[in-house]
Amino acid sequence: MTLGDIDQYLIGEGTHYRLWDVLGAHATANGVRFAVWAPNARAVSVIGDWNGWNESADPLQPQGSTGVWALEVGIASVGNRYKFVVATQSGQTLVKADPVARQAEHPPAQASIVAGSRQHEWADASWVAQRDSAPATSRPMRIYEVHLASWRRHADGSVLGYRDAGEQLAKYASEMGFTHVELLPLAEHPFGGSWGYQVSGYFAPTARFGAPDDLRAMIDTLHQAGIGVILDWVPAHFPKDDWSLGRFDGTALYEHADPRQGEHPDWGTYVFNFGRNEVRNFLVANALYWFDEFHIDGLRVDAVASMLYLDYSRSHDQWVPNQFGGRENLAAIEFLQHVNTQVFARFPGAAMIAEESTAWPKVTAPVHHGGLGFSHKWNMGWMHDTLAYFANDPVHRQWHHRDLTFGLLYAFSERFVLPLSHDEVVHGKGSLLGKQPGPTDDETSWQRFANLRALYTWMWAYPGAPLVFMGAEIAPFTEWNDAATLPWHLLDHPAHAGVQRLVATLNAVSGERAAMWELDGEPGGFRWLDADNAAHSVLAFLRYDSSGGAVVCIANLTPVPRPGYRVGVPWGGDWDVVIDSDHWRFGGSHHRGDVDRVVATSAVAYQGMPSSAVIDLPPLGVLLLAGSVSSAR
Repeated sequence: MTLGDIDQYLIGEGTHYRLWDVLGAHATANGVRFAVWAPNARAVSVIGDWNGWNESADPLQPQGSTGVWALEVGIASVGNRYKFVVATQSGQTLVKADPVARQAEHPPAQASIVAGSRQHEWADASWVAQRDSAPATSRPMRIYEVHLASWRRHADGSVLGYRDAGEQLAKYASEMGFTHVELLPLAEHPFGGSWGYQVSGYFAPTARFGAPDDLRAMIDTLHQAGIGVILDWVPAHFPKDDWSLGRFDGTALYEHADPRQGEHPDWGTYVFNFGRNEVRNFLVANALYWFDEFHIDGLRVDAVASMLYLDYSRSHDQWVPNQFGGRENLAAIEFLQHVNTQVFARFPGAAMIAEESTAWPKVTAPVHHGGLGFSHKWNMGWMHDTLAYFANDPVHRQWHHRDLTFGLLYAFSERFVLPLSHDEVVHGKGSLLGKQPGPTDDETSWQRFANLRALYTWMWAYPGAPLVFMGAEIAPFTEWNDAATLPWHLLDHPAHAGVQRLVATLNAVSGERAAMWELDGEPGGFRWLDADNAAHSVLAFLRYDSSGGAVVCIANLTPVPRPGYRVGVPWGGDWDVVIDSDHWRFGGSHHRGDVDRVVATSAVAYQGMPSSAVIDLPPLGVLLLAGSVSSAR
C-alpha cells in the first residue's frame, strides 16, 4: 500500500481536505508516487518520459476499497511528463491526464507534469495575517477584473509571464487605487478562447504564463503592493475532452450518467455530480488548494445559478426533480455550503463571491442561518437595470427612472458586488462607452463620455463593491478583444485619459470616505433624498458611515444644466465637492476649482433633512459631497 489507512478512510468519506497531497504525482526519496481515483477501472498504469510511454511498464495497484490506484516509480523524476492509461470494464483503453496534476504542459499539449516542491519563499506573512484578522466584508473592496493574456503584452505581441505581469499589474492597480484584482480562471484549460471557464486541470495553474512558482511570485508581488487577489473558480461544469475528466474510468465518474443531470445544454459540458462524496471532496479540496498553496484571497464562483436549479436552461422534459419534487439541486446547495464553511474555517478573511443571477434567498447569509454562506454576491439585477437606463437617450430617461431606484428595494438583502464585467463587453455587446447614447459618427462625442463618467460615479456611490473589467477605465469604443492587448494608446487622448483619472479619483475618495463602503450591507447607512424626480432625471441619496461621516450623491442625467438645485443634508457646515464627474480634469466642461466648498444653511430644512445646500448641477453629471459631524455648525 502507498496510501495510509487514514488517507484511505478520509478519501472514502469525502473529507480529505488536502487531497492534492495524496493524489497526483509526488516526488519521494525513491522516485515518484503516482495515485489516481478510478474506482470502476479494470486496470490502471502510468506512462511517461521515463518508460517510453509504454502502457505495460508501470501498472498501478488498488488501494483498499477507495477506488484509488497507486504506484511508486523509482526511475521517474520531477519534470517528467506523464498520463494514466485506464482499462475500462467494457474493454476500452483510455489515456487520461491526471485530474490532480499540479502542473501540466502548455496547451494544446495535454500531458501532466511531475511537479517539484515549492521553491518560492513567501514574503506576504503580514498581509495574510492582516487579511485573516477580520472578515472580508469589514474592509473596502474595489475590484479590477483581469484577463491576463490580454491586459498587457510584450512589444512583439507575446503574452506576459506571471512574474512580469505581477510587477506591472501590482504597480498599475496600486496607482489606480483598486484594492483587489480578480483574475479570470488560471486553472489549466485546453482552449484559450474559453478564457479559462472550461477547465481541464483543476490543480494546475495554466502553463501559458509560466510555472506554479511563477504564479506564486506574481501573487506575492501583488500582496506586497497591498492588492488582494481573487481567482475565478469554475465548479459548475467541465469540458468533454476525451483525455480529461469526462467518463474518466469509462463510467460517469465526476459527472452524472443521466444527461438531464450530468450535461449542460448551453455550454456543451458535463455537470459535476455534487452528491458523490469523492466528487465533492475533489472540489472542496481544490478550493482550499488555491488558498493554501497560492495564498489567494478569494474565489469568485462562476455560474452558481446553473448549480442551484435542476431545470436551469432546460425545457420541462429535460430535467429530473429532486426527492421532494422540486427544482432545487439539493446536493449542489449542500456542496456550496460545505465549501464556504471549510474555506472560512481555515481562512477567515477570505472572500467567497457568488456569481448568482437569480433571486435565490440568503446567498450571503451564514450557513447556520440557512444561507449558502458566501461573503458576497454579484448584483446582476443592478447591472442589467443600470446599463439599460444609461443606454436610453436622455430625453427618454424620465420613463425609465425606476431602473435606477428599483435596486434599492433589495440592495441590503445581500452583501453585493456591483459588476461591470467582461461579460458586458463581448459577443457583440460593444464597449461600455459604445453603449452610451450620443452621435455614432463621433467617437469623441462629449455626451458619450459624460454619460460614462456619470455611470461610474453613480456606481461608486451606490451600495456595493464596484467591479470593472480591465479597459473600462480607458473607455475603448470597441468591445474587448481577447487576442490582443488593451488599446493603451487611447490614453494619449484627453477624453480617455480623463475617464482613467476619474476612476482613480473615485477609488481614492472611496478609500478616504468610509461612507462609500462601510455600511454597504446595512439599510441604515443609506437614505433617499430625491428618488421621484423622474421629470428632470435627477436623483439624490445620502450614505453614512459609523464614525459621523456622510457622502451625498446627486445625479443629473440629462444634458440640461440645473442651477440652484437644493439638496437636503443632515447637518449644517462645510461640505466638500469631492467628485464632479463633469470636471475638466476628467474630460468634462466644468472649470471651477479642484475642491469646492458648499455651505449648508441650517435654517432651511429640506428633503427630510434639517439642513440644506444649494448647488449648480452640471449636465450629464454626478456630484459627490462629503461632510462630517465634526465640521457641522
